[in-house]
Amino acid sequence: MTDIFKPINDDRNNAQAPAYDPVPSGSEPANETGRTLLVGLLGGVLSAAGYLVYSRLPDDQKDKLHAQVRTLVESRVNELRGRFNI
Repeated sequence: MTDIFKPINDDRNNAQAPAYDPVPSGSEPANETGRTLLVGLLGGVLSAAGYLVYSRLPDDQKDKLHAQVRTLVESRVNELRGRFNI
């Protein structure tokens, strides 16, 4: 008898797929928490360093930086308005 003529096994058709487990049983959630805290800590240190550099800039350089940021934000807003036809 070939495969074409074999009867279909109902158990095989009705078998449910194993449930999806988003967290594999071998991983440790504490490791993920540690990574998240490390990234947060590094972000805080970098932002503090950036603020220290910014606070020591002369006023004319701060004005130039403000103008550059303003231009960048305006271009992004115009791009978003163009995409959403606002």
